[in-house]
Amino acid sequence: MPSSTTHGNGHSHSYSDIPDTTKSLVPGIYVPTVAFFEDDGDSIDIDTITKHAIRLAEAGVAGLVTQGSNGEAVHLDHDERMLINSTTRKVLDSIHRSDMPLIVGCGAQSTKETILLCKEASKSGGSHALVLSPAYYGSLLTTEMIVQYFRDVADASPIPLIIYNFPGACSGLDLSSDTVLSLSQHSNIVGVKFTCGNTGKVARVASQAKPGFLTMGGSADLTLQSLVVGGHGVIAGAANLAPKACIKIMKLYEAGKVAEARKVQEVVARGDWVAIKGGFVSIKCALQIFYGYGGLPRKPCAIPGKQALEEMRKDFQEMMDLEKSL
Repeated sequence: MPSSTTHGNGHSHSYSDIPDTTKSLVPGIYVPTVAFFEDDGDSIDIDTITKHAIRLAEAGVAGLVTQGSNGEAVHLDHDERMLINSTTRKVLDSIHRSDMPLIVGCGAQSTKETILLCKEASKSGGSHALVLSPAYYGSLLTTEMIVQYFRDVADASPIPLIIYNFPGACSGLDLSSDTVLSLSQHSNIVGVKFTCGNTGKVARVASQAKPGFLTMGGSADLTLQSLVVGGHGVIAGAANLAPKACIKIMKLYEAGKVAEARKVQEVVARGDWVAIKGGFVSIKCALQIFYGYGGLPRKPCAIPGKQALEEMRKDFQEMMDLEKSL
């Protein structure tokens, strides 16, 4: 049944209880959505969050992710995170997609706050928590401490965890396949996102983890490579822009049309490189250019100048032409 809760900022958050969150995630394309703000840069833009979520769901993606690297989680307070979560969940429910997973980024530097974020994610409609390794005090942390961190969070979290291995956001900390496989044995850890670009790691984990454990690539330019070695899809920022193109790669591969899948992957990889270089800001700019919405990032981040935007438009054009043809 839908529920609601009111937080200190006066927002009333409506959300649905997610049935059987221990159920395995399905293979597919998952989209780490960007956060949208009103022109003042302070208020959350509910209307654009709604529009964006509907467009992605109707494109056929397997699930949405909030509070990921693309979602400006580090620019949001706890109430804003919950508002974005609950808005996204409410939108999916309203279009009869209550079954669609809503994965919520919940990584923090302490075990205590990460558990709090997992609980808030669950309360605001999240079905799974995506958790980065703590790394600010990386030189003081052993592998054993990091493994214990994930186990402690998994023990306390009301929703299942997905491990997020992203050395670029974790001071270079890169979890080995041995570590991930050890953690995969926990009953409340159900998947991993590899944003390390290591497809050998994807192969090892996908082939040895427990049944139902989702092993995902971390960017759109790794879609085909991840599938070939046994992975189950990607959590890909560029899918904010070209979800159908990413899905096309999977469908062609599953149909045994590897050469055709490679051609689509080539186009997506070229477009994804623009997104990787420009981060979430480039995705917001491209959404504005090609879809008419996107808006500004929160300060101190800012959109580039007019000439850089024109170059970005040219660099994204090939991928966006493919997307609009599908």
